[in-house]
Amino acid sequence: MTSVAFRRSALLLCTCLTLSGLPAVAQTTAQPAAQARPLGEGVVALVNDKLISSYDLKQRMLLLIITSGVQVTQQNYAAFQQQALRALIDEHLQLAEADHFKLNVSDEEIDEEIANMAQQSGLSKDQLLAELKRAGIEAQTLRDQIKAEIAWGQLVNGRFRPKARVGKDQVDAFMTKLTEDSQKPQYLVAEILIDPEVAGGQKEAEAGAQQLFDQIAQGVAPFQSVARQFSNAPSAANGGDAGWLVSGTIDPKIETVLKGMNPGQMTRPIVTDEGVYIYYLREKKEGKADAKVRLKQAAVPLTGGDSAMRALASFRAKYPTCDALNNEKGNGQVSVADLGFTALSDLKPEYASALQPLKVGQSTEPMKNTMNINVVYVCDKTAAGDDVPSREQVEQRLTQQKVAMLGRRYLRDIRDGATIESR
Repeated sequence: MTSVAFRRSALLLCTCLTLSGLPAVAQTTAQPAAQARPLGEGVVALVNDKLISSYDLKQRMLLLIITSGVQVTQQNYAAFQQQALRALIDEHLQLAEADHFKLNVSDEEIDEEIANMAQQSGLSKDQLLAELKRAGIEAQTLRDQIKAEIAWGQLVNGRFRPKARVGKDQVDAFMTKLTEDSQKPQYLVAEILIDPEVAGGQKEAEAGAQQLFDQIAQGVAPFQSVARQFSNAPSAANGGDAGWLVSGTIDPKIETVLKGMNPGQMTRPIVTDEGVYIYYLREKKEGKADAKVRLKQAAVPLTGGDSAMRALASFRAKYPTCDALNNEKGNGQVSVADLGFTALSDLKPEYASALQPLKVGQSTEPMKNTMNINVVYVCDKTAAGDDVPSREQVEQRLTQQKVAMLGRRYLRDIRDGATIESR
């Protein structure tokens, strides 16, 4: 289950903190929370007919504090509480929906997931739970969270994966866009989005983003952990990994900042119409990446003079695209040849430069070389390089994105129809 895998990374961070002295971490994070605004014992929320107690909320807040690495202050305590309460509410709704469809998660499945987490950290299951207990986190807190994630993952995949199948046309369109985008500046980023509607207003969102920025910049909390726990963007589940942003498709305010940055740098909070963003620039491409192209040419001899040039111009007007050219072999002074596949980087610079911006079906202006004067047609074009995904990988990625989108919409609809009372 994807969501569980993301949480596994969070708990892996928790374990790393543990091995480096977790009691100290628990002391510096849990105590300010208690001092800032003690929660009264009792019920803090009702979700339909299910109760969320102050103990449940305290436990989840502590888990949130440890996994995010953010220090609790008077300023961000309310955000921690709100984030923890929202997570608990969502999990109650997810489990209720799973129960409706008679979907059960066994203790063995939960134990297996905890054992996997522990193994990745070089610990046994019992050692991991013991270390978390030293931080004040009860095993049941972790087990409840894992149960909800497993149940929701199974429910969403079972209901929506058959509907999320991706057709050949969608894969073709994605591959074409991938090739076109490879010719533009790109930015590989992680992101944190603070949504004013969730934060309680624009002022609160900007203040919250600034506090998170300060703690990340000071090295108090890792960007990935903060994004996972506090970001309101869909990428939060993946530690804020937003993938490659392509020039021209980004908010101009954001792209202006990213242009002037170097990999490894983080933006200050950027206010946009969607909310307040913080970006971490992981990698940067200037565009003009290599591409693999299938080419045909229409050519006339260098010795043909003006009549040959007129014949070539007339031929290009009659056959403007590769599809139009089809099986045409040429006529009169014009000869046609299939040049096959080649990488742009293997061509002469003047031809590579002329072909790079062209889309499939387009052709160059007449160009002169040592052998002839020709017009070159682009019949196919794909991105080149070891990091270019295969069609199977693209299909899997698009399917996962659809399932995730349908899952978010599903949870939103359930939340809208639920009776939720906070106290």
